[in-house]
Amino acid sequence: MDSDDAKSNQLATVSLAVNLPAPRLIETAGPRAKKRFFEFFTATIRNQNTRQAYARALSDFFAWCDDHDFDLLAIEPIVVAAYIEYLGTIYSSPTVKQHLAAIRMCFDWLVVGQILPTNPASAVRGPKHVVKRGKTPVLSAEEARQLLDSIDCSTTLGLRDRALIALMIFSFARVSAVLRMNIEDYYHLGKRGYIRLHEKGGKFHEVPAHHKAEEFLDAYIAAAGNEADATGPLFRTAAGRSGEITSNRMSRQDAARMVKRRARQAGLSERISCHTFRATGITAYLENGGTIENAQAIAAHESPRTTKLYDRTSDELTLDEIERILI
Repeated sequence: MDSDDAKSNQLATVSLAVNLPAPRLIETAGPRAKKRFFEFFTATIRNQNTRQAYARALSDFFAWCDDHDFDLLAIEPIVVAAYIEYLGTIYSSPTVKQHLAAIRMCFDWLVVGQILPTNPASAVRGPKHVVKRGKTPVLSAEEARQLLDSIDCSTTLGLRDRALIALMIFSFARVSAVLRMNIEDYYHLGKRGYIRLHEKGGKFHEVPAHHKAEEFLDAYIAAAGNEADATGPLFRTAAGRSGEITSNRMSRQDAARMVKRRARQAGLSERISCHTFRATGITAYLENGGTIENAQAIAAHESPRTTKLYDRTSDELTLDEIERILI
């Protein structure tokens, strides 16, 4: 096999890895541009969800440029600005900003690789979007207890679901971080249980286990009988109607379906999502005297502003405050 064929096969492999064929504008710009385009996804983006989101954003952008008869070298700031204006008519501001970020970063990568002389997206500004309050539905403490108590724990499947929901509530954990846990990521030092969460970017975040989470995890692991499989997944799928726990790791889709089903059975809103439990735990913590700084540390947020989005302690206006309006 000659070198050209080898390079072609390498690019085909990368294309499959990011689930994105090279756009026509990139193809016509030559093999160096094509190679650099795929390197953008493989070399600069490690998170699979981000990679897929950016791949869709760039695929849409280059298709739009192709439809309007622009080749790669003809893309100027006014072209990118026109595309962003168009996106604003069909998408929300956060989505438009994400698309612009993908375009800007990709062009930066092409400029560094000497495919383009300048970045046409660098001067383009996206729509303003300021978030002061999160939109994630939050459960009250009573509703959270109602949900946990409604789960039939006479089966291993029920014990699994209760442990998964409780862990997200009591550790403020992202569902993806919890689902990446292995058996060995729940451990004890002395009498205290700890959990090791697999966070974004390959980072680990260790927090003490709340006594309720510890109780529910112990019950689930004992019933599943997989303590010896230390490197195996902690939360596993169930086989069909039998509910027998398999050796396969649960996906985010599995967890989302489970949460919807359990919420429906508990008589709660089906708007509840896995992210609800992170917001619920933070709100309950702050309502009981916790600080934003400590909540930030437990949740592994980079900024306290992010943690503040989950703080719903001021959502409820009391009747006494309303009655202060004296006319």
